[in-house]
Amino acid sequence: MFWTYIAFIIAFFFAMNIGASGTAASMGSPYGAGAIKNKRLAMILVALAAFLGAVLGGGEVVKTIGKGIIPTSILSIEMVALILCGATLTLFIANLMGIPLSTSEVTVGAIVGAGIAYKKLYFDSLIVIVSFWVIVPLVSFFITFFLGKLISKAEKRWIGLTKHGKWKKWLALLLVIGGCFEAFSAGMNNVANAVGPLVGAGMLSANKGIWIGGLFVAIGAILLGGRVIETNGKKITKLSLLEGSAVSFTGGALVTVASLFGLPIPLTQVTTCGILGIGVSQKGFGIWQKSVIQKILKVWLISPLASLVISYLLVNLFIQGNMYNIFIILSTFIAGLGVLSLYANVRKENSTTHDEGGGI
Repeated sequence: MFWTYIAFIIAFFFAMNIGASGTAASMGSPYGAGAIKNKRLAMILVALAAFLGAVLGGGEVVKTIGKGIIPTSILSIEMVALILCGATLTLFIANLMGIPLSTSEVTVGAIVGAGIAYKKLYFDSLIVIVSFWVIVPLVSFFITFFLGKLISKAEKRWIGLTKHGKWKKWLALLLVIGGCFEAFSAGMNNVANAVGPLVGAGMLSANKGIWIGGLFVAIGAILLGGRVIETNGKKITKLSLLEGSAVSFTGGALVTVASLFGLPIPLTQVTTCGILGIGVSQKGFGIWQKSVIQKILKVWLISPLASLVISYLLVNLFIQGNMYNIFIILSTFIAGLGVLSLYANVRKENSTTHDEGGGI
């Protein structure tokens, strides 16, 4: 019973962090464009829309997360608890940093880590999932890039389409609807990340899991989503009302279609790439030099690998008791930190030599 309680507690805490990271990011465009100025109201709308998305359309992705990556035969209660622990820890750290992290990536990474520990993994399904992690955000980027060009021309020709024009209220409403649509798609896709392992292990029915998971995602969006909305809405690039609508409807449509096919898609990557597409259409590729974008890209790369390693480590520690693997992982981690530290010292030393014109 102990592991059962732990699994449920971690799953629901994970769902709250999903609300903060995945679904709260969907209202970043309306908030950044000024269509909705009250951050608390934005998070409440996200919570309602995400809950509806989970209840009405979250079933297919639950099946993929619960049964499509590793065999259900190895999904014991202990295994589920450790998978969720690895994913939750990675996501929680990212939320504290205010980074819009992909809940799909950390969840799949944690499941893969457990599968590697048992040497049982559906590689064909995993390759398909990872391929769409790359394809869908790129599609979002190019769609919003071209829409950004069209919108820029339209706003220059018709001043009424800008935030100071006569259509301001209607455009603001359109953008808020777009944000809610994107949050709805997030509910369809992301709630499965928290409850999918529970369903796969037979601890919850899919229907009950979706309802409970959706509720905790909504709570998380309200309580923990503020920093992520700030990052997506105001720290990447400023958006007009029409540009924000282009991002929201593009992201919502792509993630909804993916959800219908049961593909766990990184909503935050889709949304942020949409915002980047608009930014590049405005300012060129110089926007990639912004530190916040570089920070997000690094976390995207590290997050699935981090949750994979944490999950693999926990399974070896608490289930398999394989201290040799734990020793290798810790040694690799310490060696990696040492190499990074040494590299930083060498760069600093070279910089000092260059600045002062002397040696060590």
